Amino acid sequence: MSEYSIYHNPRCSKSRQTLELLKENGVEPKVVEYLKTPPSVAELTRVLKLLGMKPQELMRKKEAEYKSSGLDDTSLSVAEQIKRMVANPKVIERPVVFSKTAAAVGRPPENVLSVIK
Repeated sequence: MSEYSIYHNPRCSKSRQTLELLKENGVEPKVVEYLKTPPSVAELTRVLKLLGMKPQELMRKKEAEYKSSGLDDTSLSVAEQIKRMVANPKVIERPVVFSKTAAAVGRPPENVLSVIK
């Protein structure tokens, strides 16, 4: 099993570019198609902590699910935001590459090189 994982959407060009960049650098990550297999609340909480981000910072605010799931409600607790992100994985920014000790959002793809170096 790889020590690296990627939240990947094969339909996303940045996600595909990031995966290719990892492979070019000798990394074969565990590919998690998060739209098919969303992370658990605990896993997303861990990744957010590694990223040093609040849930709102890892959300795709232009997705219809952002508003329809109520994630635009600024009074939601962090726990509730994470719960709704897991229930509506389309709002999770992609790609995210992570290990046990580091994580980065692949926008631009070169950002993830900090995780593997």
